[in-house]
Amino acid sequence: MEHRTGEGDVLANRYRLVEPIGRGGMGKVWRAHDELLHRTVAVKELTAGLYVAEADRAVLHARTQKEARAAARIAHPAVVTVHDVFEHDDRPWIVMEYIDGPSLADAAKAAGRIEPREAARIGLHVLGALRAAHAVGVLHRDVKPGNVLLAKDGRVLLTDFGIAAIEGDTSITRTGELVGSIDYLAPERVTGGAPDPASDLWSLGATLYTAVEARSPFRRTSPISSLAAVVNDAPPPPRQAGALGPVITALLLKDPAQRPSAAEAERMLMEAMEGREPKAAQEYVPTQSLAASERAGGYPGGPETAPAPDRTAGRPGPGTDPGRTAGTTGFTGTTGSGTARMPGPADPGPVAGHGNRHPKGRFRRGAIVALLAALLGGGGALGVMKYLDGNSEGDRSKTANGATAGGTGTGTDKGTDKGTGKDTGTSKDGEQATAPAGYTRVKDPAGFTLFVPQGWKRQKFGDQIDYTPDNGNHRIRISVDPTPDYRDPYAHLLDLEKQVSARSAYTRVSLQPNTFQGQTQAALWEFSWQEKKDHPGPRRAIDQMYVAPNGSEYAVYMAGPASDWSTMRTQFDTVLSGWQPPASR
Repeated sequence: MEHRTGEGDVLANRYRLVEPIGRGGMGKVWRAHDELLHRTVAVKELTAGLYVAEADRAVLHARTQKEARAAARIAHPAVVTVHDVFEHDDRPWIVMEYIDGPSLADAAKAAGRIEPREAARIGLHVLGALRAAHAVGVLHRDVKPGNVLLAKDGRVLLTDFGIAAIEGDTSITRTGELVGSIDYLAPERVTGGAPDPASDLWSLGATLYTAVEARSPFRRTSPISSLAAVVNDAPPPPRQAGALGPVITALLLKDPAQRPSAAEAERMLMEAMEGREPKAAQEYVPTQSLAASERAGGYPGGPETAPAPDRTAGRPGPGTDPGRTAGTTGFTGTTGSGTARMPGPADPGPVAGHGNRHPKGRFRRGAIVALLAALLGGGGALGVMKYLDGNSEGDRSKTANGATAGGTGTGTDKGTDKGTGKDTGTSKDGEQATAPAGYTRVKDPAGFTLFVPQGWKRQKFGDQIDYTPDNGNHRIRISVDPTPDYRDPYAHLLDLEKQVSARSAYTRVSLQPNTFQGQTQAALWEFSWQEKKDHPGPRRAIDQMYVAPNGSEYAVYMAGPASDWSTMRTQFDTVLSGWQPPASR
């Protein structure tokens, strides 16, 4: 069954859809006009339900209802208001306050980074929203830059309570299921502990780190390595945070009982916003002498002898389409209790729930694999959707209104069918994955992996690889360039655009830098044109290009008739959610 809800449609006899302004694997957000009250609103469409089993769809629908109830319980100017919930096309939709302005993720990307005093101001507003939520028993559980909105009038708002937990409600998640953006999850959640207000504060710390340092402190190359980093690794010391640095460090302590309370964090953020060094925050920052850092992994006597200060005393706990033509190719200081250590990459820091650092054995990789197995098995696509989608951190085509999510399907793999390229085996990192309904997880002979709609076949043209069901009328095209001429994909796409516009009836839909799977050297291009030869008529395409850590440039491109674009745009998100480049050698 095809779902063709689109621009101009009127839903619930009231909300006219104007244009999509955000999308991800879990949902799509529209700017809409409320024809009853004559106001602009944001309407969140739950698209993830189209690609899951009936039982999982019921869970997603229940989550949508829970999101609306959670947000409705919070009366605070920094929380996006939910106006209405209705059913359409056998799916729930949420009507929200429309925010004219970008997300923090988008703003940080556009500016390069957020200045520390402004980041502290933003943090104060988010903290106010969290305190209001916690006061009525609501945990957010997915605080991240993409869920912090910056209105043009200076307001800061927290949105997307889609995975909020309401105290007293029966859980609608499966046992062992982990929800949220993996590199913004507090370590106690990764290790199986119940989230509490301190968990949201940890996520706020990670969000502020990303804002001022222009990178996530725990994002790695895979879900497993990111989970391990959250639990084991101290964040790299913030270099551009100024007075906000000690506040971020305090919020990111592994042990929730050692983090500052919300009231303490508010005082610290206020001082940082005023440009003053937050003295209270310094008490939370472990330090070490430079001489000690030069010995045995940074600790006097070796890393296993480093002292762990206890800060809990006295504190409460918490053909060729035009877009892809062939050939394009250490810290010093003291605290009131003396000199202590600054955890480095070899030191995991304190264990959640304990006042000491992690045992010598660290958080074993096998434990994370076991966690992911429980997380991913039986409808586990819900658990990691937000992590693997490149749109999850600021890849929205227009100004944000608040509810972006990523998407991927995951499950089990059992071996490779030679000659078909279908990979049903376990990946190098031990991750298990399966495609959503209607898709096949394909391990291409070139080494990359992606989700392909069932029935689409592989074709190869020079250095380009296509998957198509109808000899190119609808197609996915992969281009790989190990030695790209451009280090900046945005500049590359601008150059391609000049070539395309010079020889076709071309119209740009959008072209902007973005972050794809944690890589900031990336850009997304969407456009339309009039094809005259192989597949005559109006056509539309989208191209995600990025440079991988190994220096290779990858472009994942999808094109088809403009009349089919609503379906194909959703397919593109699903294709990207399964993308993995060739394993590095």
